[in-house]
Amino acid sequence: MWIIKFLTSSIGRKLLMSLTGLFLILFLTVHLAGNLQLLKNDGGEAFNSYAYMMTHNPLIKLISYGNYFFILLHAFVGILLTFQNRAAKGTKYAVSTNENAEWASKNMALLGTLILAFIFLHMGDFWFKMKMEQEWNPNGDWLNMYNSETLGHPVVDLYERVAYTFKQLWMVIAYLIGLIVLAFHLNHGFASAFQTLGINHKKYTPLIKFLGKAYSIIVPLGFAIIPIVHYFFK
Repeated sequence: MWIIKFLTSSIGRKLLMSLTGLFLILFLTVHLAGNLQLLKNDGGEAFNSYAYMMTHNPLIKLISYGNYFFILLHAFVGILLTFQNRAAKGTKYAVSTNENAEWASKNMALLGTLILAFIFLHMGDFWFKMKMEQEWNPNGDWLNMYNSETLGHPVVDLYERVAYTFKQLWMVIAYLIGLIVLAFHLNHGFASAFQTLGINHKKYTPLIKFLGKAYSIIVPLGFAIIPIVHYFFK
C-alpha cells in the first residue's frame, strides 16, 4: 500500500517523528498539570483522586496505552533515522546537517536514548510496581489503601509512594538529570517538528522557536519542582 511505502520512506519517518513528538509534547503538558497536585498540602487527596481517574477511566486508559505506543514508536523511528543519516551523510541526526548547529540538534539520538532510559526508570518505579502489587501480589505491602473524601470510597495511596521515593537523594538526582536531558531534547525537537511539517516561514518561525525554548524550560522546571519540594519541604 502507498501509505506503508510512504511511512517507511525517509520523509515518512521524519513525519512520524514530528507527529509523535508533538503528541508527546501535549501529553507532557497534561501529565505536568496532574502531577502538580503533588504539591498540595492535603495529604495526597487531590493527587490520589487524579491518579484514580487516570487508571479507571476507560477513555483515559486507552489514551495512556496509545501514549506508550507513541513513545516507543518515536524512539524506534528516531533510531532508524539516525542510522539512515549516518550511513548516507555521516552526520549524527537526520534534521541537522549544519556543522555550526547547536549541540542538542547534533545529539538528539543520544538525548532521546537517555530520555527513554529515564522513562523506563520512572515507569518501573511507579507504574510497574503498582500493577505488580494490584494484579500479581494483592496482599503485598507496597501499596496502602485509604478512604478518599473526594471520591467517597477506598483508593490506592500513590501519594505516599511518591513522597517516599522523593525522600531518597539518589532518586531526586536521577530525576533532575533526566529532566535536564529532556529540556535539551525539547529545545530542539519542538521547533524541528514544525519545520518538518512545513511550518517554516520568516513570520512564524521566530515565534515557534521562542515558544519551543519557553516550553523546554517551563515544563521540565515544573516537573523538577516536585522532587525538590518533596525532598526539602515535605
